This record gives sequence, structure tokens and C-alpha cells, in this order.
Amino acid sequence: MAELTGLADDRALLGRTSTAERVADILRSRIAEGYFPPGTRLSEDSIGGALGVSRNTLREAFRLLTHERLLIHELNRGVFVRVLTVEDVEDIYRTRTLVECAVVRGLGEPPYAVDGLATAVANGQRAAREGEWTGVSTANIHFHRELVALAGSARTDEVMRSVFAELRLAFHVVDDPRRLHEPYLARNREILQTLQKGDRDAAERLLAVYLDDSRKGLVAVYGRRVGDGAQGVD
Repeated sequence: MAELTGLADDRALLGRTSTAERVADILRSRIAEGYFPPGTRLSEDSIGGALGVSRNTLREAFRLLTHERLLIHELNRGVFVRVLTVEDVEDIYRTRTLVECAVVRGLGEPPYAVDGLATAVANGQRAAREGEWTGVSTANIHFHRELVALAGSARTDEVMRSVFAELRLAFHVVDDPRRLHEPYLARNREILQTLQKGDRDAAERLLAVYLDDSRKGLVAVYGRRVGDGAQGVD
């Protein structure tokens, strides 16, 4: 399986001081990047073998990610990547709006360190030109992670890393990713340009409308898909 081959490549990240937290970091990132879609059963043997970690270490990593609402343990069946509800999606956006808008509102005096945002915008545009809409989705999430990083808060980064990973679970249920993600390429660029001009108030207004529109669009699509019995497995 391609995702397990990728995990084997991540093995070098563990080094000699591998811990459940580091395994959880790797799996969280892989979920966020779309390697493990919602509903996927995670095999202890396959993943443990790919990463070269013990069963106990892997189970602890699973426990941590279950606490973060990325995984779910089903008795006598195993551990699965969660399939979100519509209420989960709504709550994700409430959290995003509270945190992301507060970050922009709290920016100091310009100029702002927006190189990471610019890179994410460029990556999204390149992926769109190539018709890689999963890549556009990834670039979009990276844009918002870089936006949160402007706060310079490791705690905020950690909280939102899990939120963005959970958001990716919702994206997997969408059957027309181009329609969902393409409109936000221009809006990401507009927010970037506004911050480059040093106008944080205007950037916050743009972001608030952006997130509300994104929430409405995703909830509408997600509600239909879940109602049709979609389980989010690619």
C-alpha cells in the first residue's frame, strides 16, 4: 500500500529516541495529508512494521490520536480513522474562526512575516494548473497553518494542527474537490496581499467572511454526502 511505503520513509524521523508522541505526530501528519482517509482501519502490524516501533508504543500513539478525535476504537474491530458528523464540521469552523481571526487581529505593526503564506498560495496555484485538487486542498490547509503561525505561539500551533487534521477528514467525503477548493485560491491570495500591505483589519474582515462561506459550503456538501451514506473512504 502506498501509504505504508510513505510511513516507512518516515521511520528515519524517529531516530533512537522514538516515543508514542513522535509516532502520533507522524500519523497525525499523514492523516492531515490524506494518506489515511476516514473509515480506514489502521493495522497495528503493518504500521508498526513500517515505522519499526513496538505494539505498545503504537497503541499509545493511537490512544493519543483518539483523544484528539482523529481516531476511534471499536470493540473487537480495531482502530479506525474517524468519520465526522455535520456537527463536528460546524464545531471545527467555530474553532477556526475564533483562533484564526484572533491571530490576525492580534498582529503587531507591519511588515508581517508572510513568506510561508506566499509559498502556500503559490503551491495552491501550481496544483490547480496541474489539476491536482487534493494538492490544492493541502496547500489551502498549509496557508491557514502559516496564518496561525503568525501568532508565534507553539501552543496555538499545536491545537490547530489537530483541528486542521480533523478538517482534512471532512474534505475526503467531498466528491467534487475542485468545486469546493478552487474559489479559495483567489481569496487566499487576497488575504496575503492585504497583509503584505499591512492592513490587518481588512485582512481579518476578509478572513471572517471567507471562513463563514467555507463553513456553509462544506456543511452543505458534507450533509448531503453523509445523508447518502458516504463513509468517506477514497
